[in-house]
Amino acid sequence: MSSMEKQPPVICLMGPTASGKTALAMELFDALPCDIISVDSALVYRDMDIGTAKPTLAEQQKYPHRLINIKDATQSYSAAEFCADALKEIAEIRAKNRIPLLVGGTMMYFKSLIDGISKLPSADQSIRADIAKEAEQHGWEYMHQQLEKCDPQSAQRIHINDPQRLTRALEVYRISGHTLSQLTEIKGDRVEGDVLQFAIAPKERATLHQRIALRYEQMIAQGFEQEVVNLRKRTDLHQDLPSIRCVGYRQMWQHLDGDIDHDEMIFRGVCATRQLAKRQLTWLRNWPDLHWLQMEDKQNLQHVLTAVSNL
Repeated sequence: MSSMEKQPPVICLMGPTASGKTALAMELFDALPCDIISVDSALVYRDMDIGTAKPTLAEQQKYPHRLINIKDATQSYSAAEFCADALKEIAEIRAKNRIPLLVGGTMMYFKSLIDGISKLPSADQSIRADIAKEAEQHGWEYMHQQLEKCDPQSAQRIHINDPQRLTRALEVYRISGHTLSQLTEIKGDRVEGDVLQFAIAPKERATLHQRIALRYEQMIAQGFEQEVVNLRKRTDLHQDLPSIRCVGYRQMWQHLDGDIDHDEMIFRGVCATRQLAKRQLTWLRNWPDLHWLQMEDKQNLQHVLTAVSNL
């Protein structure tokens, strides 16, 4: 592709929960020829709107978000699936000579898209069943010895008391004839061209904590409890599903089960959201090529626009 046909850049807007990403994304939508792609493992679920802080229907009409409401709450959504979907959306947006604006807080999704995802084979239930049967007959120490023979690098890394990872390493070798270590080094498709990466972070952690608590109160006021009551009417939903394990939903589910009272539900929900924000910030602190934005800085829009114009 010649410089005359240079693709529009991709803008990534990351940050911890409740840091103001969606509001800035909407400002950017008004200022640039861009389309928004959600990078959020909770927003993919239909009928989970309040507890995920999904943009309102009015906001979605004015600022359409791709990759939201694409899964039923019974389904899972992997980083590999996200990567494939996001690359398709990015290509579609760029084909219209518009800028893909990726917004969210699911760092694994961003990482997969920017670095590419390992080309590992999908799970094979019959091979897994064989491994489980062997383990039952001979024990996991024997299975670990089998792994040492075919993939010593993984055997060194995987503990003998970690049957899940042991199974996966053996399964990968039996399916492909290649070791987990070899295949992990082969990266799949990733986003091409100019990628501008921004992260919104609080100057003081306490400010973010206040915003998290306030947003949780607002969710309760908006009818979060009724939203989860409606989900519980379905017989195919339970606490072990990735959707119901989302921050806030698990705590509300426990409250509706009668395990914890209303105040404890709010306390646990706020704590879990704070822990999520802490994990997100830990990811970002080690993130390369990042432009930092300060939460609640009125100049954030201008900072992004300047970076785009300097490309």
